[in-house]
Amino acid sequence: LTNTGAMYEKYHCVYYSNILKMKDDILYHFALGTSTHDFPALFGDIKFVCVGGSPSRMKTFITYIAELLDIGNPGYDYPNICAGTDRYAMYKAGPVLSVSHGMGIPSIAIMLHELIKLLYHAKCSNVTIIRIGTSGGIGLTPGSVVITKQAVDATFKPQFEQIILGKSKTESKNKSWSSVQDLIAEMYTSTSLMTCHAFVGQARLDGAICTYTEEEKMQYLKEAHKTGVRNIEMESSVFAAMCNLSGLKGAVVCVTLLNRLEGDQISTPHDVMKEYQTRPQKLVGQLIKNHLGKK
Repeated sequence: LTNTGAMYEKYHCVYYSNILKMKDDILYHFALGTSTHDFPALFGDIKFVCVGGSPSRMKTFITYIAELLDIGNPGYDYPNICAGTDRYAMYKAGPVLSVSHGMGIPSIAIMLHELIKLLYHAKCSNVTIIRIGTSGGIGLTPGSVVITKQAVDATFKPQFEQIILGKSKTESKNKSWSSVQDLIAEMYTSTSLMTCHAFVGQARLDGAICTYTEEEKMQYLKEAHKTGVRNIEMESSVFAAMCNLSGLKGAVVCVTLLNRLEGDQISTPHDVMKEYQTRPQKLVGQLIKNHLGKK
């Protein structure tokens, strides 16, 4: 949020005028509200927000980033700021906020609406939000870390489409991807990421219902690879769209858990999978450390 006052100025009449008229803004799914919590005092120093699907993964990340930045006491058990709800989990260490977003477009979209308002009410500035996640790879070795240069939909277009008041509206530009991904892309794969609306909608053959053949699946995945797509997940198209509309600097860093050209189900041992999931955390942690000037 390079300028909180100007954050909604461009879209003020469409996106935020109702919020400005509210006596109290209740962030229901965070169990927070402007009349019950001092947002500037609690969150005003935030510079980085890292989000991911799993609550436990995001707690692990905040513990890791606190140790990396030498914040607080070693072994401190960071409390869940959203303990009053079972929808999302939120943890804070210094200028870093770590938030879970659940699985799929609806879940992350709900979280982002409240997160963006939280940052606005807290009067935050120059915030970068990074999604740290897992994904299915296309033609990549399992465990590969992928930096997303653009998020595309299941038709390989860099857009997010939704129905508003009965009409289709498309946000089609990934203009918010900032120099964040450029800082780390040289060492890792920087490609397109495809967002699907459902787990079994990713050309999988292992769902309870499947209406296509293995040949059709492989043709689709090879076409995706041909267009530059190297991994698939279920959140980043709306993440990109909401970063664009709100003026947030954003990036997506995912690890691949399998190569979808070789199968649909994960058979990798649990301890190996757990190590895979730390790879995006370590990369983003180092980026945050470098940005904040920590030695």
